[in-house]
Amino acid sequence: MPISKTQIDRLGDRLKSGDLTESDLRLLDDYRRSFGEAYEAVVEKIVRRGQAPTGRLAKSTLSIVDKLRRESIRLSQMQDIAGCRVIVADIAEQEDYVPALAADFPGAVIIDRRDKPSHGYRAIHVIVEMSDKPIEIQVRTLLQHGWAEVSEKASDIIDPTIKYGGGSSLWQKFLEASSKSIAAFEALEKSYSKRLALLKQYSHDPTKEMLKVLERSKLETEQLRTDLVRSRNETQSLLTRAISHLDELKRTTQ
Repeated sequence: MPISKTQIDRLGDRLKSGDLTESDLRLLDDYRRSFGEAYEAVVEKIVRRGQAPTGRLAKSTLSIVDKLRRESIRLSQMQDIAGCRVIVADIAEQEDYVPALAADFPGAVIIDRRDKPSHGYRAIHVIVEMSDKPIEIQVRTLLQHGWAEVSEKASDIIDPTIKYGGGSSLWQKFLEASSKSIAAFEALEKSYSKRLALLKQYSHDPTKEMLKVLERSKLETEQLRTDLVRSRNETQSLLTRAISHLDELKRTTQ
């Protein structure tokens, strides 16, 4: 029998209180598995676009309980019970891909967590509905994904509250600083893309004055590209070192 919204929300209340029975756990498992068909249909559409999504069919019991306790939300309102992730190269690809992806799912809701990051987390989430089930698609750039991996691994190994603004001040400062570094890199990416577009727009103007402007602009664009590469490499190196540190910490504490 289908699980009613009232049943789902009452189960959510029991999950928050911690007063669970064996039948509650079975009901939760049934609810999570009810997303399976919708999830597979969404993944199939993404694959048709040439992407290979990763992620989970359904959120774990612990993650569901944590979110219910952390946020003022009912279980039936939770939009990320099932979800997957798509990794793209950079901001330009992300901004091209997201509208195209959303067009495949009428009524999709786009949540941009770049201008207002969640505890440093930057990405774009596309919430789609399939067979009356919400499915969350996370679209991240390589750097955004690298940052999220550090945050998630630190939460798994050190303190589960780290990715929600908890944990030591040292880790919070690191995550905040590295998130700002990624934001700065993304601003450079956008400036570079705009310059390339302008160069292309005016490249056919034969006047001497425009040729001078173009030559100067080409030099500035090349410098911007150099800054872009350096910023990306520095940020990626920072995230790689953080992952290595966490892996070593995990080995020494096992």
